[in-house]
Amino acid sequence: MSELFSVESAHALLPAVREHAGEFLTLRADLAELTAALRDDEPTHLGGVADKKALEARMYEHLTWFSGQGLEVKGWAPLTLDFPAVVDGRTVLLCWLENEDTIGWWHLPEHGFAGRRPLS
Repeated sequence: MSELFSVESAHALLPAVREHAGEFLTLRADLAELTAALRDDEPTHLGGVADKKALEARMYEHLTWFSGQGLEVKGWAPLTLDFPAVVDGRTVLLCWLENEDTIGWWHLPEHGFAGRRPLS
């Protein structure tokens, strides 16, 4: 873990996270549609193999942006991000799942998503 967030600093970063996440979700949906069209040899307005590679590269740019902010990408379908943080003197992960309006959950690093608890 490099940077540790406070609850406040994680919330301050959330608007930019949500912006990147929104773009990522669109790219992910386009990639799923294009992949299916290519597999089934169906025409699509999304293009061909080169366009698929471009979508993958753009998705990777967003994933790299998240990591560059100090976030841990735990999954991308659904997009799940952890903010390494200190809460009440304990090192925890503030957990954000795509389309959540706020960061409202945390878990211990060793417990993962199943150990999510609401922030009080």
